[in-house]
Amino acid sequence: MKIEFYGAAKCVTGSCHILKINNKIVLLDCGLYQGKDAREKGNEEFNFDPKAVDYVILSHAHIDHSGRIPLLYKKGFRGKVLCTNGTRDLCNIMLPDSGYIQESEAEWKNRKRIRQGLEAIEPLYTSKIAEESMNLFRGVNYGELIDVFDGLKVRFKDAGHLLGSAILELYVKEGQEEEVKIVYTGDLGNVNKPIIRDPEYINYADYLIMETTYGDRVHGDIDWAFKELINIIKITFERGGNVVIPSFSVGRTQEVLYALNKYVENNELKDITVFVDSPLAANATEVFEKWTEYFDEETKKLLYKGIDPLKFKGVKFTTSIQDSIEINKTQKGAIIISASGMCEAGRIKHHLKHNLWRRESSIVFVGYQAEGTLGRAILDGEKKVRIFGETIAVNAKIYSLEGLSGHADRDGLINWLDKLMEKPKEILLVHGDEKSQNSFNELLKSKEYKSRIMDIGETYYINEDFNRSDQNVKHRIIKLLNSIDNIEGMNKEDLIKEIGKVINRNDNKK
Repeated sequence: MKIEFYGAAKCVTGSCHILKINNKIVLLDCGLYQGKDAREKGNEEFNFDPKAVDYVILSHAHIDHSGRIPLLYKKGFRGKVLCTNGTRDLCNIMLPDSGYIQESEAEWKNRKRIRQGLEAIEPLYTSKIAEESMNLFRGVNYGELIDVFDGLKVRFKDAGHLLGSAILELYVKEGQEEEVKIVYTGDLGNVNKPIIRDPEYINYADYLIMETTYGDRVHGDIDWAFKELINIIKITFERGGNVVIPSFSVGRTQEVLYALNKYVENNELKDITVFVDSPLAANATEVFEKWTEYFDEETKKLLYKGIDPLKFKGVKFTTSIQDSIEINKTQKGAIIISASGMCEAGRIKHHLKHNLWRRESSIVFVGYQAEGTLGRAILDGEKKVRIFGETIAVNAKIYSLEGLSGHADRDGLINWLDKLMEKPKEILLVHGDEKSQNSFNELLKSKEYKSRIMDIGETYYINEDFNRSDQNVKHRIIKLLNSIDNIEGMNKEDLIKEIGKVINRNDNKK
């Protein structure tokens, strides 16, 4: 069995990894490259035949993990996309929205190309193609063991990163070889985030494919970050400016609304106006309200009391372009939450154009800014940036609240990893920039984990002999114990009998 890496390898975006099992081809995610990654690698072509793909197993709905599924469909993929129910519903609004953005960008480029006498280009995919691709999606429940095909079973565990996000437990068996368990973290969530639950822990993994987005740094405390946000809002309003928050429409926007609601309820923020300028964010908020079973206990208690934590006095969801234009007539006292989170497309660019040059205003980043994006340029201290072909001075106060990140930081990643009952045979590192990955890889080695950073196009062969090795007795015992439904309350003799039964079942299979 082998794994091939075609995205988010030695970079952050474009997540896409291939498993080849019993003559079947399975993709783990199929995401868009963004920022510098998109310019260097391109999204137009796949390094494999889309028609040959049998399954896509999707960790979550963020576009850098799901955004090329419509292109896969456009190029002939007709297999199944397996994901959680929440991820399916979010993709149902996010992928057509992505298609609309692709169409808009192609139209904008073609106006220039036609004037230059060049041939028009077609969008990567359209909103209609994205809608059609949704017919391939199959939603499943957390914790349910899915028999995908002969030789592959998968279980989705809560990753705590986004509504519906999942850690994938893949149970692989080829021929007469013993079953191997591969775990793919997708994007691991930050603990104590608003609304959704913390990441679930995994008991064991033979091989682990692990993200490293923040593998070189530690976030601040989330509660502190929200208090700092409130402080920034108050100071900015006193200066007579606006607070602009570039935010991912799905996930981060809802978390910021949750926090603002808390401070409105306790009267720390009074008579505020919050513009959520994103039709996608409005639709995503409705999906969040549909899947309250994914919420953490604190949020469920608010709902039980009749409090809607995502909607409160002063919040205005704008959908029309005209409503969006009207926002920019507001010179002070407004909180403007708009997409995209990395400032690469969408309405946020208009709000930056009207506020970046103003010393009274503040720009608050609450999520990861990939290298090569407008958001990263602003965060890195550029004094002037280009927006819609115009040079804009960066005079506003710039803040980054990493404590609000949806990703686990270095300590969060290690803490999650250390909960495994034993070390995996090898950890394959993906989804991170060079500095982050090198730092995290060194940390793993210092803790005696075997790990490596995967490269684009690299093939990794699973060592089937590992599972039958005489040196791996401890590992086999853990797997046997994991096969027993009820260990609690058993005495020593009963436990030995149950282990014997499992051994006999495995021997009979062989």
